[in-house]
Amino acid sequence: MSLEQAVLTYRDEWLIERGFHRLKGVPLSLSPLFVKRDDQVVGLTNLLSLAVRFLTLIEFVVRRKLKQNQEKLVGLIENNPKKGIDTPTTERLLKMFDNITLTIVRLPDQTVRHLPALTAVQTRILELLGLSANVYTRLADH
Repeated sequence: MSLEQAVLTYRDEWLIERGFHRLKGVPLSLSPLFVKRDDQVVGLTNLLSLAVRFLTLIEFVVRRKLKQNQEKLVGLIENNPKKGIDTPTTERLLKMFDNITLTIVRLPDQTVRHLPALTAVQTRILELLGLSANVYTRLADH
C-alpha cells in the first residue's frame, strides 16, 4: 500500500469504529452481557455482528438510492419535519416505523387483523430499499 493509500484508508477508519459503537451502545447494546457460557457469548456476538451488518446495509442502500435520485428524504427529523436529508441513519429510518401495531382480534368464528396504513415517508423508505408495500400489508394476512 502506498503512503497515500494508507492515509486514505486510515481516514475511513471511523466507518469501522461506528459499527463497533453500534454494538456497544443503542440500539444493539452489547454490554452488559448476561450470559454464562462461552458458546452463549460467541452466539450473541455473532448475532449482534449480523445486526450491525444489517443496519449498515440498510443505510448504504437508502443513501445510494437517494444520491442516484439526487433526492433528500423529508419527514425524518422530528423537530423539523420539512427538512430533507440525504444521509439518514438506519436508526432514524427505523424510528419512522415505531408507531406500527398489528392488532389481532380472535372471535369465535373468525380472526380479524388490522395494520395502520403506511405514511408517505414509510412508503418511500420501503421504495428506497427496493421493497414493495405488499411486504408490509402481508403482515396482516398471516
